[in-house]
Amino acid sequence: MLKPGTPAPDFTATLDDGSTFRLADCRGRKNVVLYFYPKDFTPGCTAEACSFRDNYGAIAAYDAIIIGVSGDPADRHAAFRETHALPFPLIADPDGKLRERYDAKGWIPWMPPRVTYVIDKEGVIRAALRHDFRVTAHVPEVLEALARFAPRTGPDAPAATVSG
Repeated sequence: MLKPGTPAPDFTATLDDGSTFRLADCRGRKNVVLYFYPKDFTPGCTAEACSFRDNYGAIAAYDAIIIGVSGDPADRHAAFRETHALPFPLIADPDGKLRERYDAKGWIPWMPPRVTYVIDKEGVIRAALRHDFRVTAHVPEVLEALARFAPRTGPDAPAATVSG
């Protein structure tokens, strides 16, 4: 895995809806939660995706977006996303090049790992998380990482205090 403090490798990829995502476009604008998972429609991956879905608002409150990545094709991603009402896009990585670029390697050759990176607005990895079997453990750790460096925004943000 890549270490916190490392610049996140830039990439351009096609999302499940056919649009293009460029990590560089997030610089100065959004924090990014980039999570790699093994396969759509499996029990563990569904639980993980739904955990991100159920906490989407809490993550978005830190001015962050979520992007999921697996080796499944875009049409399968689109069906997975629709079936589970996922409010975030998915990237098809059938050749594993993005997974390789992010050093998200598994201990078992046939099973890709569950790896999540929290990337700040400057493009630096602030947290690198891996939980292959505790599939819902990523979200609390993502929120902890975001809380360490990203101010909350939106209606759930704490009110500003005025001193004087």
